[in-house]
Amino acid sequence: MLDVPAAPIRKIIHVDMDAFYASVEQRDNPDLRGKPVAVGSPAARGVVAAASYEARKFGVRSAMPSVTAARKCPELIFVKPRFEVYRAVSQQIRAIFAEYTPSIEPLSLDEAYLDVTDNLKGMTIATDIALEIRARIKAVTGLNASAGISYNKFLAKMASDLNKPNGQAVITPKNGPAFVATLPVEKFHGVGPATAEKMHRLGIETGADLRAKSLDFLSEHFGKSGPYFYGIARGIDDRQVKSDRERKSVGAEDTFAQDISELQRALDELAPLVSKVWQYCETHQLSAKTVTLKVKYTDFQQITRSRTLARSFSDEAEILVLASALLEAIYPFPKAIRLLGVTLSSLETNHLQNQQLKLSLHD
Repeated sequence: MLDVPAAPIRKIIHVDMDAFYASVEQRDNPDLRGKPVAVGSPAARGVVAAASYEARKFGVRSAMPSVTAARKCPELIFVKPRFEVYRAVSQQIRAIFAEYTPSIEPLSLDEAYLDVTDNLKGMTIATDIALEIRARIKAVTGLNASAGISYNKFLAKMASDLNKPNGQAVITPKNGPAFVATLPVEKFHGVGPATAEKMHRLGIETGADLRAKSLDFLSEHFGKSGPYFYGIARGIDDRQVKSDRERKSVGAEDTFAQDISELQRALDELAPLVSKVWQYCETHQLSAKTVTLKVKYTDFQQITRSRTLARSFSDEAEILVLASALLEAIYPFPKAIRLLGVTLSSLETNHLQNQQLKLSLHD
């Protein structure tokens, strides 16, 4: 009987740019360097898209309402986003990744997984590859990147946060399970606030608590995510780095300067959102079968409503009719509307891009 050789231990790097949008602004405007910067609108309904490390010291975070950020840091400087610049820099960084491996899975403009088990440079030590990549990024873009190195995606992602900013860390197969055991569940990549709260109610506070639960228990309480949680609690994550990961959705949303209570005004606000997502799909040769309406009320309660066709949408007008019908179905509104969003999904194309578009209509 022949011995089957064991599969080589994978070498996965997670690269995460440090305060990416804010760092680009500080790079391009020397007057902003060393100062607390927020990328976003200072308007009453504005939201922080990114915060510099100087701003983070005051508790300013991305997705925070701008008024809250300004209250936490009175010296905060707001800068209007320049997404075309961020995309261009992201492409420079992507080109650097491609010098080392074709196995690149972008998660957003500023982070990606790389599988360097078999790499184009013939390098055997993944930490050396991460160091070179970070140095190349600094030389080409002038920006700092952090990296995590491990034998799977989950631990590589966790490692990239350990020595931020401008650092890197390794979690070895020997140390992986022990690292996970001490980790609070809130820190787990893939565990959001609602899931963490549910875990707390079930007596799960740390990775060790999660590991103590059976697969049946986790599947019963967390559905399809149960097997994933069961694995990562043991430092196991078999997910591959997917360089051809398909786009799942494209969306646009708008937060209004004043809450909306009238149906017609809300319907009027849908048209530019539908136009945004349709134009993007046309430009990138995407078709869609599902439209989802997102509504956030003045108290921040959020609902979604969807409609799926058996075929792809034929034009922008058809999407607008369906989205309008979804909105009309919830009228009269229980509360005034703070935000509306439109997302297209069930996308099909021969050339799907890797990262989900998040179109922002903030000033």
